[in-house]
Amino acid sequence: MNNIVSFRPRGPLTWLDPGAFGTLGVAGGFALGAKLCRPDSEVWIIWGDGSCGFSVAEFDTYTRHKTPVIAVVGNDAGWTQISREQVPMFGSNVACGLEYTRYDTVAEGYGGKGLLLDRSDEDNMEKVIKEAQKLAREGNSVLINALIGKTDFRDGSISV
Repeated sequence: MNNIVSFRPRGPLTWLDPGAFGTLGVAGGFALGAKLCRPDSEVWIIWGDGSCGFSVAEFDTYTRHKTPVIAVVGNDAGWTQISREQVPMFGSNVACGLEYTRYDTVAEGYGGKGLLLDRSDEDNMEKVIKEAQKLAREGNSVLINALIGKTDFRDGSISV
């Protein structure tokens, strides 16, 4: 089953997005700035595994400066945005196919809390999200590493 989730801003000045041109890896810094500006707000990062790799080290910053955020990583074990164009053009997925990295363990190494979601946890998704929210209220930064499958959801879109 292919579930597609849409996220929408809940009010003015509540959504930071790098826009159509990407700027891969800015979410960690965006979340830090958002949490410092609105310390009482629940701040979420929505990452793919490629972009997470660029700024997951900010979990060290969140821990040191007591700025708890919640991150969700949609981990499909690949540079899928690149692969989506590379394979039809060049017939190769070289350097785009990755392994399922344990970003939850990486976050723990930086002093945060890590939660893992895979297909066996599908019925417990809401419980895991509520646990992440509880941990964040207690002052911990949390990373939910959601192991997801491949999909053709974005086939035909253009990477710019």
